[in-house]
Amino acid sequence: MRLTIQEARDLVHRTMLAVGHSDEDAGIITNHLMDCELRGQDYGGLARALSVVERIRRRPEGRKPISVARETPVSVLLDGGDQAGYLVGYRATVMGIEKAKAQGIAIAGMFNTWYTGMFAHYMEMATKEGLVAMAAGSSDWRVAPSGSNEALFGTNPMAFGFPSEGDPIIMDAGVSSIMMSEATLARRLGQELKEGIAYDAEGNPTRDPAEGLEGAFAVWGGHKGSAFGITIQLFGLLCNGALKPDPLSDCCLFLMFMKPDLLVDEATLRRQVSGYAETVRNARRIEQDKPVRMPFDRSARERQQRLADGHVEVADLVVEKLRNIIAEG
Repeated sequence: MRLTIQEARDLVHRTMLAVGHSDEDAGIITNHLMDCELRGQDYGGLARALSVVERIRRRPEGRKPISVARETPVSVLLDGGDQAGYLVGYRATVMGIEKAKAQGIAIAGMFNTWYTGMFAHYMEMATKEGLVAMAAGSSDWRVAPSGSNEALFGTNPMAFGFPSEGDPIIMDAGVSSIMMSEATLARRLGQELKEGIAYDAEGNPTRDPAEGLEGAFAVWGGHKGSAFGITIQLFGLLCNGALKPDPLSDCCLFLMFMKPDLLVDEATLRRQVSGYAETVRNARRIEQDKPVRMPFDRSARERQQRLADGHVEVADLVVEKLRNIIAEG
């Protein structure tokens, strides 16, 4: 279904209000999900709003306020209070940015939360303030290490952000062959997965996303991706996560923010980053119709195109379900 950007935004915002979020918190979640939608990541956009609602309804005992579990001038650890990770991640990022701007460098961590979202969103918040940033997020065991069909770590994205003279350079990638939100959307739409990326609960290869969600997903990048996944899971322990996380409420996120001038003048870094980016983009091509890209190039282009068009395409099923949630109140 073709929706105007404002229609899509209103649909998400009203859905978040319908499940008990304040207007401010509904706005924070809406901004994050719409950022995913505008970048062409439909599985993390309006479709993800359905998962947020389902998660809240599966744990109806209620959420607690986000609180500070530990804090110093250069660090903060947030107890998410079983709130959506979009909210906890936003607050951790805001606090981390404030501390880094005051002290030069800061780290932020969070636990007792779920659905931490697209880490590039947090990286862009930091780069807009002229900071270099990184993120590592762990979750419940969904991905099998290389050589196994048993889930032992999360999809575990990692991200890095660098300011430049133009768009920032942001890398954001998970270690799973498919992200949870992608598999969830495929299940909703009755689509099969690609061969070789999922196992059922008994360890048998499967293309059924429902079976994969109950079993395990293959790791991206073989033994190298597996090493990243295991290491990122350790960052979750650093953020007070459980050894074996609760599938519904134990995502963790580690964030680092740094002023470039701790090492090099910010203007110099921006100029050098931009210069290197152009060098990469102008690299000799193997296929002339396939340009060499910097991380974030596709994301930024997709967002610009959708903003210019003023519309997004959303699966009819997703729109119908969101409208039903709003109508139910």
